[in-house]
Amino acid sequence: MRAAYIERLGPSDAIVYGELPPPVCGPDDVLVEVVATAVDPVDTFVRSGRYPTAMEFPFVIGRDLVGKVAESRSPEFSPGDQVWCNSLGHDGRQGAASEFAAVPVDRLYHLPDGVSPTEAVALVHPAATAYLAAFTHGDLRSGDTALIAGAAGNVGSALVAMIARAGGTAIATAHPDDHDYCRRMGAAHTIDYRTQNIVGEVREIAANGVDLYIDTSGRNNMVDAVEMLAVRGRVVILSGTGSRSELPTGALYLKDGSIRGFVISRATTAQLRDAAAVVNRLLMDRALRPRAVEILPLAAAAEAHRRIETERLHGTRLVLEIRGDA
Repeated sequence: MRAAYIERLGPSDAIVYGELPPPVCGPDDVLVEVVATAVDPVDTFVRSGRYPTAMEFPFVIGRDLVGKVAESRSPEFSPGDQVWCNSLGHDGRQGAASEFAAVPVDRLYHLPDGVSPTEAVALVHPAATAYLAAFTHGDLRSGDTALIAGAAGNVGSALVAMIARAGGTAIATAHPDDHDYCRRMGAAHTIDYRTQNIVGEVREIAANGVDLYIDTSGRNNMVDAVEMLAVRGRVVILSGTGSRSELPTGALYLKDGSIRGFVISRATTAQLRDAAAVVNRLLMDRALRPRAVEILPLAAAAEAHRRIETERLHGTRLVLEIRGDA
């Protein structure tokens, strides 16, 4: 089968496009014929070794896939079923960037009828990340106010949409050119992070502070975050592997506040399944759609990784399409 893989950790040009033997399924695996796979920033962390994880070389890259079942021993899935997964390519599991993938049955979900495979594969990772950050780790409830920094990005816009649908109030920080988009996604308020004083603006909007603070940009200014928190407010950190910040511990404990680090790679299968159920509902309702998708051939995997690391893609999701006749 054709695959994009690495034989060593390294830069994007370490990715090889070539032939590998098809995967051998274990008793709890489903063989999936891959239609498309998305390229996530975390894929570059795994490939480079920045995010250490168990792997066996040659290692197929990629985390997310949409495809159809080729072989299954599970009563839950039958050949021809349209399916998706967003947790391959780490912790000893081979990745998704190949013609076929062996997917553990507890990490595989049905794709709702009528949903575009390329749109779905572009959404399933950022949308699941958003759900787990806001609800599983951020404990968001109806009536809560949340500040989402970097709200125009893939995870940020999914957060805004989910919070609004859950009865929360989303305050979005973004470039002014993105304010209309954030409001369309459900933001009640928008703040220009470049020219406006975010702390002062939040104080005007929510006098008692915000119940949840999530910075998808990875800046993670904990001084400002804690100052904006309401009593019993929560900070969820989900990006910024190299970020460092002063932490005002006195103010944090006086507010009975909390800070939680979260990486989706450590999510349990039960947590991922809960997120998948919500993501599927949003896909069916068309409440979430990718802002922009650029489709590339599987052979362009190395180029896609290079672009993720060096370009500002401004919400565009890169999707590698696998074609049987390519």
